[in-house]
Amino acid sequence: MTPIEQLDLASLRVIDGAMATELEQRGCDISGPLWSARVIENSPSSIEAVHASYLDAGADCLLTASYQVSSAGYAELGLPAVNATDDLIRSVKLARDARDKVAYCSQRRIWIAASLGPYGAALHNGAEYHGNYACTFDELVQFHAARLAPLVSTSADLVAFETIPSLEEACAIVTALRQSPQIAAWISFSCRDGRTVNHGEPIADCGALLDLEPQIVAVGVNCTAPQWITPLISELKSVTRKPIVVYPNSGEQWDAEHRSWRGESDPGEFGAWAREWFAAGAQAVGGCCRTGPEHIRAIRAAAGSMTSGAA
Repeated sequence: MTPIEQLDLASLRVIDGAMATELEQRGCDISGPLWSARVIENSPSSIEAVHASYLDAGADCLLTASYQVSSAGYAELGLPAVNATDDLIRSVKLARDARDKVAYCSQRRIWIAASLGPYGAALHNGAEYHGNYACTFDELVQFHAARLAPLVSTSADLVAFETIPSLEEACAIVTALRQSPQIAAWISFSCRDGRTVNHGEPIADCGALLDLEPQIVAVGVNCTAPQWITPLISELKSVTRKPIVVYPNSGEQWDAEHRSWRGESDPGEFGAWAREWFAAGAQAVGGCCRTGPEHIRAIRAAAGSMTSGAA
């Protein structure tokens, strides 16, 4: 894990896109409760290939395929805790291997962020989208602390806590991080509109909390509709000096009844959104659900145009 004092996110501009979308296109079965995590063991080369596709599209940061990995979640499926620990470590290695293969021809710094989802993701019931958990605060802390411990000795640069739905869970993550003071992290929230996280708290309250935490190196939003990102950036900028990272969904909508996505995703339009988000103050932009390499390519172009000062 890169020491916190050596982390300077100034060169981090483009985060990668969805893992599941690309794995499905490569023929991987992610239909079970573990989603992309099951592919870590079943087809690790597929994960490395997805990482490579995002690097080729211009990503500066790879998120590991470990969002759904936890000993609690594995236990519900009858899998031993050691499997979760091994998969966390293996997911970082897969990202590192992909990075190493392009390092010789890339002049840009490539970051590895170990992805960790919220407590609700381990429940397999959609609770990560509302944050109404039937657990205590201490149980939340223990859940997150258990996943952090194996990552300390990996080559990840930082940990990305993603799709966090509530202020309470952010507080639990901060408490867990204090048990591993050498770990740097960002926390990105899932939001239901341009002002509030999915559980209902103002994102400004979340940003203000994290602004005071030395282990939090960035604050952001992910797994959220694109139209809410600009006002959410504004809310965060009003309360924090930390870098802001955003990686929203493609713009398609999830139909829970039919378990399918509705609408269309236009990478060109996503690139136009990205320019707006950079202009609004986002340090780094990427994609979440249903985005792919073409979305990331469009973001890379948007980042380039902002850097060059193009109108």
